[in-house]
Amino acid sequence: MRHLLSSCIALLLVPGAAFACAPAPPPVHDIDANRYYTDARSSIVDPALKARNEAAVKPVNDYLGHVARSASDWQAGRDPDGAGCALAWLQAWAGHEALLGTMTTRQSYYTRKWTLAGLALSYARVQLEATPAQRAAIEAWLRRLADVTIDHAEQHKGVRNNHYYWEGLAVTAVGGVTGDSRYLDWGRKVFAHAMGQVAPDGSLPLEVARAGKALSYHLYAAAPLVMMASILDLDDPALERLLRFSVQAVADPAPLARLAGAPQEVPPRVPGWIAIHERRSGQRIAPQAPPADNWDARMGGDRNLVNPLEHPRAGQGS
Repeated sequence: MRHLLSSCIALLLVPGAAFACAPAPPPVHDIDANRYYTDARSSIVDPALKARNEAAVKPVNDYLGHVARSASDWQAGRDPDGAGCALAWLQAWAGHEALLGTMTTRQSYYTRKWTLAGLALSYARVQLEATPAQRAAIEAWLRRLADVTIDHAEQHKGVRNNHYYWEGLAVTAVGGVTGDSRYLDWGRKVFAHAMGQVAPDGSLPLEVARAGKALSYHLYAAAPLVMMASILDLDDPALERLLRFSVQAVADPAPLARLAGAPQEVPPRVPGWIAIHERRSGQRIAPQAPPADNWDARMGGDRNLVNPLEHPRAGQGS
């Protein structure tokens, strides 16, 4: 027993050691999230409401994070069991029709579409390792989630801001892994709509309206559009204007602050999605390289690791 305990402790101390995949957590069917902004421009966060929302969606976010980490680590060669683990977790929730229950609020729908984007992009990393049974179950589930995402987007009469773009990415990624042209065509429609919203100076009026969070939401709105452009193999000068406007605003937020009528919250580093854009365009638009820790589970995990759905410029994929 003492020898076994010593061996276990030694294994824990080995960097990069692979561990058996834990069972998937109980599937979440309903999402009961809540709004946490207190003003009409959605620029002021109530900490108590934010904490309540984070607690409500934690099981979903934890699940997505584990799937994305397993898939990214496997693709990067850091975990030989990562693909099997990601697929097992995806199959477990697919078999119970997770996330297809009641969405109580708009924030609940937001959580589901962000999760779908991350799951589909993570699945793309490990899809070739899936068994026929896993592919059938997982892809049928992703299709159902894409269908309800489209239904909600088409019925929703609100503004078509960054949330619409994230819906577009979620559905586009499902189209990428299933090969279903319906989803890819819908993604193209969303992308075209977004490009039509980009002003001549590169700003997005609906994100300028977010007052002190205008810069944050330009960066957040650009993220799904960068990935959609790569998946759909699209180039558009409006996207280039948006990306350059957003990156320049990180270096000098004053022009955007004047547009928004409020000082801006400035992130400590360039946006991580520049890695995707640089692979796609072959050009650098920021003075700094992409951050070494470039993680976003909603975008499939490690953004420095090319996603199989991307269309990088020749010689840029790695």
